Amino acid sequence: MIRLTAMFSLLASTAMAGEIWVTNEKDDTISVISTETLEVVRTYETGERPRGILFNSDYSRVYICASDSNAVQVMDPNSGEILHELPSGDDPEQFVLHPDDRHLYIANEDDAITTVVDVETRKVVAQIDVGVEPEGMAVSPDGKIAITTSETTNMAHWIDTETQELFANTLVDSRPRHAEFIKDGAEMWVSSEIGGTLTVFDTATQTEKAKMSFEVQGVHPDRVQPVGFEFTAGDTHAFVALGPSNHVAVVNAETYEVEDYILVGRRVWHMDFNEDRSMLFTTNGVSGDVTVIDVEKREAIKSIKVGRFPWGAAFRPTGS
Repeated sequence: MIRLTAMFSLLASTAMAGEIWVTNEKDDTISVISTETLEVVRTYETGERPRGILFNSDYSRVYICASDSNAVQVMDPNSGEILHELPSGDDPEQFVLHPDDRHLYIANEDDAITTVVDVETRKVVAQIDVGVEPEGMAVSPDGKIAITTSETTNMAHWIDTETQELFANTLVDSRPRHAEFIKDGAEMWVSSEIGGTLTVFDTATQTEKAKMSFEVQGVHPDRVQPVGFEFTAGDTHAFVALGPSNHVAVVNAETYEVEDYILVGRRVWHMDFNEDRSMLFTTNGVSGDVTVIDVEKREAIKSIKVGRFPWGAAFRPTGS
């Protein structure tokens, strides 16, 4: 314990100041964790069942998917005040903000629709029919393509953001959860929770480029369920939450090989890095905590108690 305490104290003292915001879907709250002290410093109330969370480009607004309130809430991160709500469609779960900082793409799980909202006018500008139970959302760095994954249809849907229409549908393994573009948009990755895989697509052709599966020693394969994932600086490695296996996998993004597994809390779901990406914070729903991982050492260094069933995580810088 002394060694671990010294380790995270050193990491926290050398890292840039910031916060990790964590949605607690059973408590209807957000826990704010200091990346310096590695403690919860504030708790804010939200709508019912908060899940997806993200900040705008200058971190002056935080967007929250209040799924059971059927709304996207807009909060002032300095005061914790809910400023207003955006029309979102039924049961918003995940979303992504276009690089223009204005158009929010929202997955509506109950309606098989992706809703596009203008955050300035607060109006719906498009509703796009996608597969059954849409979940994951991503947008390419150049803003030309948005992705919705549908859990029951087992597809990634490719959306032209200029026309707001589908131009391709690609099959993935069972229950796709999360999507991300990397390598300046050249690749698009999708996790499949029940399929137990991570699929890489060539963005230009929408064709499958690679597929990874996972084996955690001592854990039944049915419990190894890839969900959220994030990339290190330079997109060299992906850290992948493996759900009820209680592990995070480390994947080489060049060779597509699994290099390591890290034991974390129970039912690890999503994650985000601190500013210099030296630490990774994972949300562990069943254990109601956040695990802090030393990225270089690939070791869990601390567990931070938050609310019930933490789900989403988003980093916010607060200064040097």
